[in-house]
Amino acid sequence: MTELKFEELLDAGCHFGHLKRKWNPKMAPYIFKEHNGIHVIDLQKTIAKAEEAAAALKQIARSGKKILFVATKKQAKDVVAETVKAVDMPFVTERWPGGMLTNFTTIRKAVKKMNALDQMMHDKDFNNISKRERLQVQRERAKLDKNLGSIADLTRLPSALFVIDINKEHIAVAEARRLNIPTFALVDTNCNPDLIDFPIPANDDASKSIAAILKYMVEAIQEGLNERMLDKENNVAVDEEVNEEENDVTIEETKEESREEGRQRRPRRKSNPTNNQ
Repeated sequence: MTELKFEELLDAGCHFGHLKRKWNPKMAPYIFKEHNGIHVIDLQKTIAKAEEAAAALKQIARSGKKILFVATKKQAKDVVAETVKAVDMPFVTERWPGGMLTNFTTIRKAVKKMNALDQMMHDKDFNNISKRERLQVQRERAKLDKNLGSIADLTRLPSALFVIDINKEHIAVAEARRLNIPTFALVDTNCNPDLIDFPIPANDDASKSIAAILKYMVEAIQEGLNERMLDKENNVAVDEEVNEEENDVTIEETKEESREEGRQRRPRRKSNPTNNQ
């Protein structure tokens, strides 16, 4: 995993906060200074918090669990969708469906419905129904895919939530907190960092800032996935070695049993009677 550099964050504009009058006082520990009425974020603290969050995400990925990314604002949705696909993690970049976490079974039913529509559209009899009915099915399928397509493979609740702009995604954050799901997020100077388990102080409005932080997080996740793969390969190798040793022992035991059985079956020689005459 590459090191997160101060200059890189500076060039991406990660240090730009909001106007002083819009600030949240709980962000005071992460603010470096005020300049022309705008708060400037302390990038050294951004780096420290980003490294802490990346280490936690790496361990989650290494354990084989899913991290759900949430970013529905215009500046973030495309960046998140393109970046997160590389590590095959679920994401929500359209409207957050209320109850997605707290009422997860209903969301799964909607995903199953989408899969059922897929099967219907690929069925040979689909072309036999009226054009109007086909169009209705296609529109419903497209709507479901737009809202839920990126989480189709999410068969259980995610193990963590990564959010861009916790003020905009306050419903998602509230649902995660209610279910005790660990939360990670970019927190700007107008946010309350106490709502997030792993807050990363940074500009959450600029695409470059979002991309810089997200790239670092995804690299950590990829590293965790790679280590998980190595762990599996090592476990397989150990299992094969153990099996070989067990087979060797079994073969030797079988040979010994065969030899013992042969000795038991071997007829004893009859002794000749002694002739005293």
